Amino acid sequence: MKIKRYRLAGLIVICILAGGLIAYGYRVLLSPGQEARHEPIRKKLLPKLAKVRTHLYFLDEHYRFLKAEERTLARQDNVVEHARSIIRALIDGPEGKLVPTVPTETKLLSLFLSEDGIAYADFDRAVRDKHPGGSLSELFTIFSLVNTLALNIPEVEAVKILIEGREAETLAGHIDTRFPFRPDIFMIK
Repeated sequence: MKIKRYRLAGLIVICILAGGLIAYGYRVLLSPGQEARHEPIRKKLLPKLAKVRTHLYFLDEHYRFLKAEERTLARQDNVVEHARSIIRALIDGPEGKLVPTVPTETKLLSLFLSEDGIAYADFDRAVRDKHPGGSLSELFTIFSLVNTLALNIPEVEAVKILIEGREAETLAGHIDTRFPFRPDIFMIK
């Protein structure tokens, strides 16, 4: 009888220890501030994010019109996060033979969407300071941003470009950027 009691007591101790280890593992996995340390574990346990096909508009290799480059991006939780990921991909530049339209040094500082469908995209000053200049180049930069956002995200009707939180008269001295731009499909081929 004593042996059975010892076995039962040992089994209970093992179960308690195993339960404690499992609980500790979940607490560490789900605790805030530990994301980087436990990222490989999370990637294995959490379902993968859905992907979405996106068309990024870059300049064609002959510098005459905008052309779409299809990318597959991770679907984000909300429209604003999705718009931010699209703009970041556009800033990173094309993967093929197309020509970038936004200086690669540019940083997206913030982006928000108003109730009337205007996306306010706030960039650092590199979008202006590192821009190659010229009215046509400026147009391509503006409509690359506008078309990429508005043609991929139905909630975006127009795009207003800001530089470091302020309204800028122009990007490179030619095109008035004080008003929101609607997409222009005639710039795309």
